[in-house]
Amino acid sequence: MKLNERSLAFYATCDAPVDNAGFLHKKGGRHPAYHRRWFVLRGNMLFYFEEPASREPVGVIILEGCTVELVEAAEEFAFAVRFAGARARTYVLAAESQAAMEGWVKALSRASFDYLRLVVRELEQQLAAMRAGGCPPPRQPRALPPRENGCAVWSAAPPAAARTCPGARPGPMPPPLPPRRRASAPSGPPDSAAFAQLHEWYGQEVRALRGRWLRSRAQP
Repeated sequence: MKLNERSLAFYATCDAPVDNAGFLHKKGGRHPAYHRRWFVLRGNMLFYFEEPASREPVGVIILEGCTVELVEAAEEFAFAVRFAGARARTYVLAAESQAAMEGWVKALSRASFDYLRLVVRELEQQLAAMRAGGCPPPRQPRALPPRENGCAVWSAAPPAAARTCPGARPGPMPPPLPPRRRASAPSGPPDSAAFAQLHEWYGQEVRALRGRWLRSRAQP
């Protein structure tokens, strides 16, 4: 894949919200010394800068096909981003606190397009089950991508007991279901859709559901 440097620099510094940002200590590739860099995560790209105000990134790490795991290193709160292959580079990074390390490992573990595909498929299954009047299927451990190993997973998914099923204790009313799409309309984005298209596609439906839910709660 060819990457245009000017386009990457613009994407790295644009005003769009970022998925995560903060200082990390990055171990050098040729020398074991650590350098403090400002990291910005956008989609499946991890940019790093000399300073937060820098206009161009020093480098970028494409996170597709990586694994994120904790490691023992000279710096505290260290973790590694590894790629398959004998000549693939391993990036060793260190956060400045336990909370920051957990936040970065969680964000990086979920940054790839493959992980997003799994999430989208599970959401589609749950939505189909809710429309059919049933209970969403339980989360299966095998649905987690291989890169989320025992060291790198901090799951934000709600526990199974929190779902509303027949016979369970009544709780807050869930947001209303969206109207059924016409038969001529596509049921979802194509498999070849880009990350930004998937984000926008499902973001519109989530915003609409949340707005209707808030309006229903405001009514007496």
